[in-house]
Amino acid sequence: MAKKWYVVHTYSGYENKVKTNLERRIESMDMKDKIYQVVIPTEDIMEIKSGKKVVSPKRVFPGYLLVQMELDDDSWYVVRNTPGVTSFVGTSARPTPLSDEEVERILHRIKTEKPKPKTEFVEGQTVKVISGPLADFTGTIAEINLDQSKLKVLVNIFGRETPVELTFDQVAKL
Repeated sequence: MAKKWYVVHTYSGYENKVKTNLERRIESMDMKDKIYQVVIPTEDIMEIKSGKKVVSPKRVFPGYLLVQMELDDDSWYVVRNTPGVTSFVGTSARPTPLSDEEVERILHRIKTEKPKPKTEFVEGQTVKVISGPLADFTGTIAEINLDQSKLKVLVNIFGRETPVELTFDQVAKL
């Protein structure tokens, strides 16, 4: 039998607990030779909290785990009856494995992507500049560049709207 990846549905927010429970069951029921890996697909998100850049993991598919296993009645039973597992994802009575391309895309995304900036800013929003030479000015967000964590803000200087490029941590929501 071949190792394949399967998607397991869990209660959202309980992915870590289900992963721990499943790994314990694999150990206690001696299934290491049939169930190989349990993965929670996550990506790193960069946020600005209290003026500091913080990188934290965010689940890509809330409520789902990936399990690499050889599917037979025993391994299926162990995973299916783990507390917190609601079902396998599939169209028939038996679970449907992911294609190699899907698995590669998901696992590659987990390993290689740099942290994505998370922002609560939206275009057209009014913000206050909190640092730099324009501190205490207010302006309107004209453009958001997530890749560089920068905003183009239209600030009213001497009666004219002037576009200014600022980083996420240089402005605050009003």
